[in-house]
Amino acid sequence: MKRRVLFVCTHNAGRSQMAEGYMNARYGDRYEAYSAGTETGGLNPYAVRAMAEIGIDISGQRSKHISFFAGEEMDVLVAVCEGGTCPLFPWAKETVHRSFPDPSRLTGSDGEVMDGVRLIRDEIAAWIDSTFGAL
Repeated sequence: MKRRVLFVCTHNAGRSQMAEGYMNARYGDRYEAYSAGTETGGLNPYAVRAMAEIGIDISGQRSKHISFFAGEEMDVLVAVCEGGTCPLFPWAKETVHRSFPDPSRLTGSDGEVMDGVRLIRDEIAAWIDSTFGAL
């Protein structure tokens, strides 16, 4: 039986979306990953582009409020918020806090923002690999 993992960030636009897509693409045989936010917004187009560069299409994912999952049991809730208040989710058996920078706060040229999002993507992927890959 697959373990259910819910990644949560503020807007469910970048970090949690990349984590959901990566987890399902890389470890979908063992995990069902989902994502949500304490607020909702559209997908960050830089996150979509960065994931496409590594062969993962998240363009069909949509931003969801954490209340969308209310009452649904999750094995692990991963709060990827950078500082601030991370949500409570009483239906998770385990909660993990792992902060990643918010891609929406990156500034500069298109290339500079993409470089920043790639770094965040790679940090998320490496953390998922080391945390969930060996289990």
